[in-house]
Amino acid sequence: MSNKRNTTLVALLILVGLSLFASCTLRLPLRQAQGDGSGQAFVHHVLLNWTGEEDLLPQVRGVFQLASNLTRPQPETRPHVPVSHAGVCPFGINVFLEQEVEPEKRELSLRMISEAGFKWIRQEFPWEDIEIHGQGDFEDRRHEPHRSAWAKYDNIVELAEKYNLSIIARLSNPPAWSRAAGDEMGTYAPPDDFGDFGDFVYAVASRYRGRIKYYQIWNEPNIYPEWGERPVDPEAYTELLKIGYTRAKEADPDCVIISGALASTIELGPRNLNDFIFLQRMYDAGAGDYFDILAMQGYGLWSGPYDRRMRPRVINFSRPLYIRDIMVKNGDQNKSLWISEMNWNALPLDHPAYPNYGRVTEEQQARYVVEAYKRAQAEWPWVGVINFWFFKRADDSEKSQAWYYFRMVEPDFTPLPVYHAVKEYANQQPVMYPGHHQEEHWAVRYEGPWSTVADEQAVLGAYRQSEETVSGLSFAFHGTDLTLVVVKSQTAGALRVVVDDRPPVEIELRNSTLQLGVQVPVARGLADGEHQVQIMALGEGAALDGIIVR
Repeated sequence: MSNKRNTTLVALLILVGLSLFASCTLRLPLRQAQGDGSGQAFVHHVLLNWTGEEDLLPQVRGVFQLASNLTRPQPETRPHVPVSHAGVCPFGINVFLEQEVEPEKRELSLRMISEAGFKWIRQEFPWEDIEIHGQGDFEDRRHEPHRSAWAKYDNIVELAEKYNLSIIARLSNPPAWSRAAGDEMGTYAPPDDFGDFGDFVYAVASRYRGRIKYYQIWNEPNIYPEWGERPVDPEAYTELLKIGYTRAKEADPDCVIISGALASTIELGPRNLNDFIFLQRMYDAGAGDYFDILAMQGYGLWSGPYDRRMRPRVINFSRPLYIRDIMVKNGDQNKSLWISEMNWNALPLDHPAYPNYGRVTEEQQARYVVEAYKRAQAEWPWVGVINFWFFKRADDSEKSQAWYYFRMVEPDFTPLPVYHAVKEYANQQPVMYPGHHQEEHWAVRYEGPWSTVADEQAVLGAYRQSEETVSGLSFAFHGTDLTLVVVKSQTAGALRVVVDDRPPVEIELRNSTLQLGVQVPVARGLADGEHQVQIMALGEGAALDGIIVR
């Protein structure tokens, strides 16, 4: 115990000394400090990347608050365990394509989104807009002539396929007919009979089987008004999730179910319930068996993406660490966490609306969003898709509201600085950062014929196997050590691995018995930076089951 106290005291003294040094010397604005190469700029950079604060006084205060991280247990995140649905392209974005009347505007939206490097769109399929007039009735009679309520969503799916975008279909917003009291309890209130919602989920998953793989059951069930004019209810939401999960899997066994995104809040009810408490009560009610991916919202609000202050009652971009800790403690360490909404609010300084979501300049927004993607990739190997909130609104009728200024482009498709910043970053070569990654990680480029082999004994149930000698793969990673997870068998060939310009390493995979999950170190003690890897299969049956970067 004395050693721990001594370590804490030393760390506190270092932090205090650095903060005092910064308070005496740091006087330059950020852009000047970044460009002049001075010691002041270095200190500013260090403090910014500890506290997420850009101004001096908040930085100094943040340094002292950081010291409290050392006095309480830190989240357990298990960064080096294999995680399903984590090694995917992280670039997703929220869209409201159902509100665009002209199909041409939907297509322009998706073309711009694709050109910016996004690979995912999070699009609501509102129950109230598809099963409008009654159960099993998918005709839209709100207009003349009558039309199929599916038509608009069929068009969205077709356009997403055209631009190689995967859809995260958010299923929520019940129609009034699903409640005896209609909309009296709120338009977002759950249906009286959860089975009706299950039927809707089944209908959507059946119609888009093989075209949409990812479905999200509800949105922000832990805050008002997403559960209607009533107290939020983790146990009731868990029951709804169970039904949605079960019916979706009946319609499409290959679909992936994402839980409703938890909103970050410190309130204790009844209409808003702390996300940590809500999630634990979900687990206690058996939710762990009824989602493949856990979702949360990830707004930065009042500080930047590198705010590392870990205080449960303060909401910042480090909050996913706490959610991951709860997942680990409940045995879900092998599931990924996806962020359904992420952004900083570029509310104009002269805008009359109160900055409920914090306030940044458009330049800061552009920088923070890119840095958020960078931090998540570099530090959180258990995070998958991060969906920017949001692309655009159909018109500017909501300009009076603060939340309108999360947009990426104007209603007339004029891009804001954040669009250009993300486009530049997202179109770079993907890099694999420290963690235990699956062989289908989005940074890996396969050449020649490879097949996926399902095996319950493999890491997360499958591995990739070469079919010809000409098969190979390549990727870039950022770290010092590289380990390959391989499969050995009587018929396996070998793998030749080249890291940068180092001599090749040959891994013999032939073995008298089948062995899965074998970890073979390839490189150690490299310079801590980016490295290029080329792997060639020597013979058929060379199998890769994971990649570990440290």
